Amino acid sequence: MSTEESNAPNTIVLIHGLWLTSLSWENWIERFSSRGYQVLAPEWPGMDADIEELRKDTSAFDNLGIEEIVDSYEAIIRDLDTPPIIMGHSFGGAFTEILLDRGLGAAGVAIDSAGVRGVTKLPFSTLRSGFPILKSPANKHRAVPITFPEFHYSFTNTMDDEEAKEAFERYAAPGPGGVLWEGAFANFNPHTALQVDFKNEDRAPLLVIAGGSDHVEPASVQRQASKRFQRKSTAITDYKEFPGRSHFLIGQEGWEEIADYALDWAVEHVKASAPA
Repeated sequence: MSTEESNAPNTIVLIHGLWLTSLSWENWIERFSSRGYQVLAPEWPGMDADIEELRKDTSAFDNLGIEEIVDSYEAIIRDLDTPPIIMGHSFGGAFTEILLDRGLGAAGVAIDSAGVRGVTKLPFSTLRSGFPILKSPANKHRAVPITFPEFHYSFTNTMDDEEAKEAFERYAAPGPGGVLWEGAFANFNPHTALQVDFKNEDRAPLLVIAGGSDHVEPASVQRQASKRFQRKSTAITDYKEFPGRSHFLIGQEGWEEIADYALDWAVEHVKASAPA
């Protein structure tokens, strides 16, 4: 489907996750741009700097929270001429779901998404992946770096040591602790910003993508989330699992298959859901 067709969005907004920056989308940006799309990959507030600078100085995003992040993406999207396709990875996937719930976007893709309030699955591997931040309440107010062994377990567990080390050195950034603390306790906080109305009938179509070997947000979490959306609302929600993929499925070998599937699904369902 061509981006020139009347119902086809011409812009894609990509939202990165915790312990990463928008650099993690570099391959997707190039691939989608080659198909004629305008691709925007804004950083979380305070993180618009070279990754080496972020590692040295976290003061600009030590106290960053979920509401501030989502509001920043909402402002960017509302400033566009037409609704974009929104894609997010990890916490970016949860933010994608929230933005769709706010009435934004022509279609959304949540990839290895963090669970919003109401998603109750909490596998041991998820707790272990969050331990670098959750081990201390003091981390609520500072950005915490991730070590290579922690990154390898959480993000690149299906990759060999050499590939994982390359990914760590290029992409790993300190993560604002308050984001993970709020995510971990979202089900105990009725006022959390990490929530959606599962009964929303008017939101744009949503695709939930899972990595079959993801340690951070395993496929069981993604299945529960997609089922909640499907049972509560007639708005389009689909689920796709890629076996053997880690949490870093947006960058590990074979990412092209996932990127193409996500975009083709989004364009097709924008077309299917558009008024006659």
